[in-house]
Amino acid sequence: MADPEKGPDPPPISGVLGEEGQEQESSTPPTATPEIPYSIFTTPQKALIITLVSIAATFSGFASNIYFPAIPTLSRSLSVSPELINLTVTSYMIFQGLSPSIWGAVADVHGRRITYILTFIVFIGACIGLAETRYYYQLLILRCLQSAGSASTIAIGAGVVGDITRREERGGYMGVYQAGLLAPVAVAPVLGGIFAQTLGWRAIFWFLTIYGGAFLVILVIVLPETLRAIVGNGSRPVKGLSNSLLSYIQRRRHPLSPEELDELQRSITSNSRTRNGKKKLSVDILSPIKIILSIEVTFAILFLSIYYTVWQMTIAVTSTLFARTYHLSELHIGLTFIGNGVGCIIGTLTTGKFLDFDYRHFKASFTGSAEDFPLEKARLRTLYVWSVLQMGACLVFGWTLEKGVHITVPIICTFILGWAATSIISVVSTFMVDIYPKKGASATAAVNLLRCLMGAGGTAAVLPLVNRIGAGWTFTFLVGVMVVALGLVEVQMRRGLGWRKRRARKEVEKERVREEDTT
Repeated sequence: MADPEKGPDPPPISGVLGEEGQEQESSTPPTATPEIPYSIFTTPQKALIITLVSIAATFSGFASNIYFPAIPTLSRSLSVSPELINLTVTSYMIFQGLSPSIWGAVADVHGRRITYILTFIVFIGACIGLAETRYYYQLLILRCLQSAGSASTIAIGAGVVGDITRREERGGYMGVYQAGLLAPVAVAPVLGGIFAQTLGWRAIFWFLTIYGGAFLVILVIVLPETLRAIVGNGSRPVKGLSNSLLSYIQRRRHPLSPEELDELQRSITSNSRTRNGKKKLSVDILSPIKIILSIEVTFAILFLSIYYTVWQMTIAVTSTLFARTYHLSELHIGLTFIGNGVGCIIGTLTTGKFLDFDYRHFKASFTGSAEDFPLEKARLRTLYVWSVLQMGACLVFGWTLEKGVHITVPIICTFILGWAATSIISVVSTFMVDIYPKKGASATAAVNLLRCLMGAGGTAAVLPLVNRIGAGWTFTFLVGVMVVALGLVEVQMRRGLGWRKRRARKEVEKERVREEDTT
């Protein structure tokens, strides 16, 4: 039986480097094409790479969440209203959605390492400027610049995961990756509160500067280039900033034979260049928008964005409602966010392994042809479980705050909410990388773009809505929206396979026309 991973999609660069299940038998063994491993990196080395990109992704969450406890202090220090300080939060989220569209496209063409280095230089420079801020306009501009540097690490990291893992193992690695990038949701508000009350709000940005600078040194030394259009399975030598100590050592320990190097070079060239040798790939900053509008993933992205927006609306209003209902101090409010953060970490860790198990089980029970493998159903069918959990947590959260129930109940709700919401993110993110294996960073940037823009609008609207109709009815309304959004998952699973087949046929036809033009 053909391997369903090959499906109807045009094979990724990795697809010609020896996928699992591809038979290499030949009646003339001496002339058989050598079997090349999907990735030369061992399991411990993959774990190290995933750990590095996961830590890199924490900078977006740290820069965002560590800032919240300092908002009152910043308002007094810069002599502006809290509403104006909140505007810097909204602007941060807007750039959090927009910037990966640029950096993700760059990473999918020029490599992960170079893009990482550039984004961290931007981030560190913005943090130094923020630590020395004297006026509000400086704070607003530099927060946008800080977001432009930090937010893109999430999309780039997802691209790295797609570079070095197969579908059968990708869910587990994506789970670890998502857990790392969501750790700041639990830790950052507490650190921000401590810094703001002891060393002052400027210490927050000096901490981020030191943290970013130290990690950049480690990243430059250790993280290898993984973009398959450049290094294939990791065996192809690279120079300059694209090279790293780990990749150099790995190539020395596992050199390829001349035949394997020839096959590797042919596979890379056939996927990244035209016949006449001219470079075919170019930076397409509109790629995430095109992905959003491509019908084969539109419904999944929209579903995720709605559930993410409700999650962010819940978290955004937590501080105000807890202070209003339970009369908590700023430090105690910061501690209440730990429940949501722990739920995020546990959710991503457990969901990743569950995704791998469920995918293998579904794939083993599938008896059809590779072209008819229902990837949408294999990946997205668990969304119903997490959706019910998130809806239940939101409904109970709203009404317990409305009725003044003991504080442990809404905190438990935020734990369940964080677990469910991040599980949904893990499922859809893994699905997106499966659909766009050659554009993992751009695919994740597409998800990030829509969910962040919708989240920015939702967080701005939730408090006025609560003040108008109450917390209970606000979250009842939001749960109703989520129930309707479940229909998007059903549409994606029922129609997705046909849409992907149509895209595959169009790409094959475009490739045929392109080859005819070059002859």
